[in-house]
Amino acid sequence: MSTTAKKPRLTTSAMIASIASEGQRVQSAPFGKALVELAANRPEIVGLTADLAKYTDLHLFGQAYPERFFQMGMAEQLLMAAAGGMAKEGFVPFATTYAVFATRRAFDFVHQVIAEENLNVKLCCALPGLTTGYGPSHQATEDIALMRGIPGMTIVDPCDALDTEQAVPQIAAHNGPVYMRLLRGNVPLVLDEYGYRFELGKAKMLRDGRDVLVISSGILTMRALEVAKALQADKVDVGVLHVPTIKPLDVATILREAGRAGRLVVVAENHSTVGGLGEAVATALLTAGVTPQFRQIALPDAFLDAGALPTLHDRYGISTEAMSATIKGWLG
Repeated sequence: MSTTAKKPRLTTSAMIASIASEGQRVQSAPFGKALVELAANRPEIVGLTADLAKYTDLHLFGQAYPERFFQMGMAEQLLMAAAGGMAKEGFVPFATTYAVFATRRAFDFVHQVIAEENLNVKLCCALPGLTTGYGPSHQATEDIALMRGIPGMTIVDPCDALDTEQAVPQIAAHNGPVYMRLLRGNVPLVLDEYGYRFELGKAKMLRDGRDVLVISSGILTMRALEVAKALQADKVDVGVLHVPTIKPLDVATILREAGRAGRLVVVAENHSTVGGLGEAVATALLTAGVTPQFRQIALPDAFLDAGALPTLHDRYGISTEAMSATIKGWLG
């Protein structure tokens, strides 16, 4: 007679749920610390938030530069309007809130007040995709689709603490509106093992592989690297192309890597199958006449459940184990 130990009940703190695995290396508040450091020599940088300084790590900026920190209250449309107004006066506003509130609730203000006039506002928005267990009200599974539709909007989806830290000065130097998916709190650190440097608008090959090419962004690049290590035991060689800038897309690098014969091309993203990196890459490939065997790992076109993040990542196919099984199934 055999017995099976009960699995521990999974819980989540939702708003502050960590995407780091147990024992994984992390860095605390990479966005907040990078912005504080950058602003020391950039007096035109200001910080604004909609009652979420603590939960977007902007409280560090507020502590360092209280005269340049503006708490707008629970009023995301006002947040966007104020950021646009400050940009017109020559400031470089970094505005933080949750991704759902910046993209869904304040979309018209981002579109009309900020983007139409190409104002120099940086929107840094936490809880992107499936990084909270609070359900559809807080899961920004369509944020990239919304922002991709806005002319002139640059979109950045960092993988880890290093990516986030290095992206801050580059989006500040970029002239025009930027939407960056924000990883906050204790953020995993993985890309330093690959000699990685963030370059705005550039995709980077992190590892090569003869059997599969995973083109990924955000936290699914971290997952793709884990999948590549896991599948080595099955003699499956997986390459990972990290695409931290979704718009403008580094089409040249994607075409070069996806055009190599004999590889399954998988786009992996922490976003709905609709309107994100997968569709952007597919359009680029078809337009150029590059037609590899193509698959997509992404969140379903659905309102997702609430619950513990490990459970949800398994359920919706973006955990390391689920991704590994899916790719092995495609390879037959």
